[in-house]
Amino acid sequence: MSLGGTESLAEHPGTMTHSDITLCEQREMGITPQMIRLSIGVEDPRDIMLDLEQAFAAVGMGVPAMEMA
Repeated sequence: MSLGGTESLAEHPGTMTHSDITLCEQREMGITPQMIRLSIGVEDPRDIMLDLEQAFAAVGMGVPAMEMA
């Protein structure tokens, strides 16, 4: 995992960056089991938006259509 790179990254804080913190402390920090952190890189924004739409569709979450300028 590289949160400081130029590539986009989706990560699960509860099991990755904050896995050494108890669940109680995570909750106090606002970190929930459903939370996903997005670090956006230098890719074309349209590609990132399409990737996100596909990912949400794959897990059965509908998202409003995103306007791509």
